[in-house]
Amino acid sequence: MNERMTVGVAGSGTMGTGIAIVAARGGFPTIVFDVERSRVDASIAQMKAFFGKSVQRGKLTSDQVDEIMSRVSGTSDIAQMARCGLVIEAIFEELEIKGRLFSSLNEVCPPTTLFASNTSTLSITEIAARSGRDDRFVGMHFCLPAQLMKLVEMAPGLNTSPKSFEQAWQLCEAMGQRPVKTQDEPGFILNYFLVPFNNDAIRLVEARVAEPVEIDKAIKGALGYAMGPMELLDLVGLDTQVLLCEALHGVTHEPRAACPPLLRRMVAAKRLGRKTKRGFLSYETAAIFGA
Repeated sequence: MNERMTVGVAGSGTMGTGIAIVAARGGFPTIVFDVERSRVDASIAQMKAFFGKSVQRGKLTSDQVDEIMSRVSGTSDIAQMARCGLVIEAIFEELEIKGRLFSSLNEVCPPTTLFASNTSTLSITEIAARSGRDDRFVGMHFCLPAQLMKLVEMAPGLNTSPKSFEQAWQLCEAMGQRPVKTQDEPGFILNYFLVPFNNDAIRLVEARVAEPVEIDKAIKGALGYAMGPMELLDLVGLDTQVLLCEALHGVTHEPRAACPPLLRRMVAAKRLGRKTKRGFLSYETAAIFGA
């Protein structure tokens, strides 16, 4: 039964932590996996901080938070993922690294376990081909921040079975999310537009047309966006934006998807956004958005 299925989240960064919040809040026993235990512990601490803010804002009670967190566990032992009925990968946008992770998961997880990738630019079919179970593999791209955004882009690979896709769709809805179906094409729906758009905003800064804070004010004020592109880039992580650019530009050759030089310089200077407390904007804390 879906309500008893254990959901594994492979990757404990900003995206993985957000997905784990969604799964646990939705009533699923949730395992956070990362190769380094310190990163797992930091992720669970961020989850607790996020729910603590929810209590302060009157959205949850302390008892409800205790119940949610009782469903959460963490591990750096991949063998523990054998308990999962669904594993959602949320690591770097690099095909070979994702492929190696899924190959390892395939060795420990039962044949019935569904695999999903949170990739936003890479081919689901290509990742699935490295997983050992491409018929039970789907794309589940959660929008950032996952703990606040409901939309999930769902993409089948060429060999994904209709039964597997339907099961993943139902699980997504059971978590309280709103899935939309998209084909296995570069960028799916959102990043097809968003990666070039964010790059355009970076190029405005690069050309000294406007300061980052002014660009965000303009976009939010005139276009009605809840978050400006510079805020979003800092939340995603500027190092992640580089990987997104390389992945999308590598398959589409769209000039606007090419990585702006300023972005590479900022990454070299370790100005990565919220996680280093300094990107296009500055931050007092590296806590996940909403915490």
